[in-house]
Amino acid sequence: MGILPFRRKKADETTDLHQLLTRTRSGDEEARNQILRDYIPFVAKSASQATGRYIRRGQDDEFSVALTAFNEAIERYDLDRGTSFLAFADTVIKRRLIDYFRSKQANRRDLPFSDFEVEDEEDNVINYVEVQKSVELHHKQVESDARREEIMRFTMMLSDFEISMEELVDISPKHQDARENAIDVAKALVSQPELRDYLITKKSLPLKALMNHVAVSRKTIERQRKYIIAVSLILIGDFDMLQDYIT
Repeated sequence: MGILPFRRKKADETTDLHQLLTRTRSGDEEARNQILRDYIPFVAKSASQATGRYIRRGQDDEFSVALTAFNEAIERYDLDRGTSFLAFADTVIKRRLIDYFRSKQANRRDLPFSDFEVEDEEDNVINYVEVQKSVELHHKQVESDARREEIMRFTMMLSDFEISMEELVDISPKHQDARENAIDVAKALVSQPELRDYLITKKSLPLKALMNHVAVSRKTIERQRKYIIAVSLILIGDFDMLQDYIT
């Protein structure tokens, strides 16, 4: 698998980079820091290509792994070898990200498929099937962690309304039409700022005012009160994953 293309550097840029790399060999930390600053976009792009998703500086662990790998490349690059430093750095970044994914999934990896093993430019064996599986498992773990965090925040918010997750499961409408009607009531509530504010501040449904915005009986709303509150909180809050279940 070849190196994915990056923007071609102009001759003077390449010369400047080589000079900075040479200065780092003499212990010039300012030269090292300048390389790290100037090539942050390169590091982010290389990490994004390796993981198959957009990597954000300061938000994704993969960026820190990639930046550390880039610094390692500065240390290890052979100035006399004649190969591109950026190609070498890209290889080091991808290798360290592979190590990172493998360590995250160490207890769940399948045995590697040796038929898919290839050697990179430094004769290191990389199994791309295994790497892809590690990346996919890592993404699933990230998604699972995010969902768990959402549920924890939602549970805490429900407690302010004296509703538990266990109770919510029991009181959720069993019939689809009843569930859809309750969701429509919740959507009508959150669409009105004054009703939404009442719910958050008073910790209860604004029943009288809500009746002016829905075609559902008061008795039905009262019977589904806690479920409507729960759905409203999901729609109001930052619960992207939970919203997928009701929108």
